[in-house]
Amino acid sequence: MRRELAVAEIDIAAPAAQVWHVLTDSALLGEVMFGSEVVTDWQVGSPIVYEGEWEGKPFEDKGEIVELDEPRRIRLTHFSPLGGDADLPENYHEVQYDLAEDGATTHVTLTQDNNTDAAAAEHSRGNWQTMLESLKKVSER
Repeated sequence: MRRELAVAEIDIAAPAAQVWHVLTDSALLGEVMFGSEVVTDWQVGSPIVYEGEWEGKPFEDKGEIVELDEPRRIRLTHFSPLGGDADLPENYHEVQYDLAEDGATTHVTLTQDNNTDAAAAEHSRGNWQTMLESLKKVSER
């Protein structure tokens, strides 16, 4: 498995419980995830699907919920056909959200594994950083 990591981080002026709520409410997460529709029942082992449009192209990303440790960690797999890879297990990423509360602020670290090289990891990091900026706006309102 290709193991280049993409890491994005942000501080959010909200308690971890609020950030967790945004990350696990399908409507709010869809807003954060570039306006996509998120479909899941938020149970470990369940599928998660993101449907929407990216740069004028429809997409349907998918994965599975691996871990829910409220309000500290969410782990899930993720596959996007927009990357051009075949829908095979070796082409899935694992995405992990770690939430660390410090007073009224929550530090979120998002890690995505299985990037093909450093350039792909940097591209993913940039996309995830944009998503985290949106998470911050939604969580702080």
